[in-house]
Amino acid sequence: MGNFAEFYQQGGSFMHAIALTAILGAGVMIERFIFLFFRFNINGGQFFNQIQKLVMANNIDRAIKLCNAADKAALARVIKAGLTRANKSEADIAAAVEEAMLEVGPAISKRVPMISALANIATLLGLLGTIFGMIEAFRAVATVSADQRATALAKGISIAINTTGFGLMVAIPLLASHIFISNLAKKIADEVDLYAVKLENLLAARVRQG
Repeated sequence: MGNFAEFYQQGGSFMHAIALTAILGAGVMIERFIFLFFRFNINGGQFFNQIQKLVMANNIDRAIKLCNAADKAALARVIKAGLTRANKSEADIAAAVEEAMLEVGPAISKRVPMISALANIATLLGLLGTIFGMIEAFRAVATVSADQRATALAKGISIAINTTGFGLMVAIPLLASHIFISNLAKKIADEVDLYAVKLENLLAARVRQG
């Protein structure tokens, strides 16, 4: 901890900006992970199989109750929207499903790109700190007296190296988490698209059969 404090202090003022980026990135990353993994996520195939069995048994009310039991999940919300119109026309069913998909879609992808953006900002702040550190080092060589030149030069180089290192220390975990979270969001969105179509076809066949 002492070594990191020294590392942070020697990096200069740019370290504060990178640290703020790290805090914001960690907050968004944790919030998105909790929201997507624990709230919006569900085993789509298993869930739809249960819904399909209930619909084929003409037990729409129980299927809706099953959706209510997982009311936070994106797929359950879309499926429920279609089930509540199960006794309506095919057009009504499709419209209800589409409306629900338009509601959950932005919620799935919300703030996910922000994680990679903050990772890029951390990297760029590190590079900017490097530039200012090198400027300070060259200025030290040109203007500082000989007996203080080594100290001033070391200070400039420390700013350059430490800001670059800290920027990468922040950016790499954020980029790795962005890959995981964006894949999770895509998996949820793909399941919603797939099973929404399957539900529409299932309910449309039920309507045609009377």
